[in-house]
Amino acid sequence: MALTVKQRFFLAILVLAFPLSAISGDPDILSDFVVPIGVNATLLDGNFFIYTGMRPLINSDPPINFTVTKATMAEFPALNGQSVSYAVLEYPAGSVNPPHTHPRAAELLFLTYGILEVGFVDTTNKLFTQRLQAGDIFVFPKGLVHYQFNCAESDFAVAVSAFGSAAAGTVSVPSTVFVTNIDDEILVKSFKTDVQTIQKLKAGFAPKA
Repeated sequence: MALTVKQRFFLAILVLAFPLSAISGDPDILSDFVVPIGVNATLLDGNFFIYTGMRPLINSDPPINFTVTKATMAEFPALNGQSVSYAVLEYPAGSVNPPHTHPRAAELLFLTYGILEVGFVDTTNKLFTQRLQAGDIFVFPKGLVHYQFNCAESDFAVAVSAFGSAAAGTVSVPSTVFVTNIDDEILVKSFKTDVQTIQKLKAGFAPKA
C-alpha cells in the first residue's frame, strides 16, 4: 500500500510543481535552450530533453539512510538556462536532512508520503517550524538555513523538492563548519567551548575507514 501511494504522488508532483518553480534565480538566456559546448545543435533530438535517472525510484524499496536523488544541471544538462531543478528526498524513520542552505534558489517541498518536521531560521534568528503530512507543500526561502526530520518511529517519508534554479547549490552547515579545516581555536571562540569538544565533533564527520 505504501509503495502505491509513493508512486501515485511522485507522478503527480512532476506536473504540480513545474509552474511553481518558475520563480527564477538564474540569468535569462537569449535562445530557446542552451546547447552544450562541443555539441552540434542540428544533431540534438528529444533524447537531450529527457532525464531517466528517477526511474529506479518508482519501484525501489525505501533506503536505509537519508537519500537525495537530484535532477539538476549537473545530471541533466538540458536544464541549463531553464531555471528549474528537482530533488527526490527519501527519509527512513528517525532520519534527518541536516541544517543546510541553497544559496541560489528557494525550495518548494511537497511531501508525498509520511510525516516530516521542518524548519528554517530567518536573518533575525527566528525559527519557523511546522509538522507536515502527505499532501502538504512548504517553502524554504532562498539562502536561509533549513532542515527536515522524519519524526515517525517506524515509517519512511518521501518528498519532492522544486528549485527556481538549474543549480541551486547546497551548503551543509555541519560539514561546512567541521570538515573544512577551520582552525580549532576559531571554532572554540565561536562556539564558546573547548578544543576537546571541537575535535570530538570533527571526528564525528571524519570519513569512515
